Amino acid sequence: MGTPQFAIPTLDLLVNSAHQVVAVITVPDKPSGRGQVVSVSPVKEYASEKGLFILQPVNLKDPQFIHELEALDADLQIVVAFRMLPEVVWKMPSLGTINLHASLLPQYRGAAPINWAIINGEKETGVTTFYINENIDKGRIIFFEKTDIQTDETAGTLHDRLMETGSRLVLKTVDSVAGGQTESVSQDKLGVETKLLKPAPKIFREDCRINWQKSSLEIYNFIRGLSPYPAAFTQIRISQKKVSVVKIYNSSILPCLEYQDNLSERTPGSIITDNKSYLNIQCSDGIISIKELQLEGKRKLPVAEFLKGFKFEESWKFE
Repeated sequence: MGTPQFAIPTLDLLVNSAHQVVAVITVPDKPSGRGQVVSVSPVKEYASEKGLFILQPVNLKDPQFIHELEALDADLQIVVAFRMLPEVVWKMPSLGTINLHASLLPQYRGAAPINWAIINGEKETGVTTFYINENIDKGRIIFFEKTDIQTDETAGTLHDRLMETGSRLVLKTVDSVAGGQTESVSQDKLGVETKLLKPAPKIFREDCRINWQKSSLEIYNFIRGLSPYPAAFTQIRISQKKVSVVKIYNSSILPCLEYQDNLSERTPGSIITDNKSYLNIQCSDGIISIKELQLEGKRKLPVAEFLKGFKFEESWKFE
């Protein structure tokens, strides 16, 4: 059971393993874009190429779907980036239902663990397999694997690494469950106090707005934690009536002190640029240098290319 690209390496390993994939369950096809062209999930696209049996229920409690699921007589269900399952579904297989989560549980339960780990400046994360129960991301842990988060890593690059690491961990988990060798542990017994748990809720558009009042490190982590999707953004007031949105995909904390002499004279969001090669922004304690950005309605560009077609005026600032 899965939907996005993140689930495909896992499915591919299972298809090419000694185990039999009796069905793939993914979201229904839906029209998208201006032309309302019907799009299919990446998982369906892969499953179709491999000739796998596919189910696309609208309602996971639909009696017809439940009947079809029971008829498959699966021993085990594997979930990678899918929807919340009703109890009648996750309890169905004799060996249970396992899930892959892109964090070291119990930390970062929720829909966006990769993003939040980077936004919060974590140095380490990983992937976890666990048995699904009635509480989201709180089932008994089977296996986990840790990995370091690089200081310049984005959510996109970490996503791709965890996608591959997670696929191998799922296959290891399935082999273990099939062999009757699995020992699982309750998350409550891992010794992490509830007050120390960090959540990973779904990220909405307004959550992606940069607050220039924060520190340079916080803003740097925020930008890379949302890159390339959904992307951190800021606004620039071009005139009293016109405000443009600018997405920022890549940045750095300016190490030099050449702009620090008049730090107190500038307010957070102030723009420092030669309109040719660099675009630096004042934050609460220093300077963020923008490396890659996108003006709404335009292409994403490196800063030098961007400045060939767009010039900032002295009175403008990011807000």
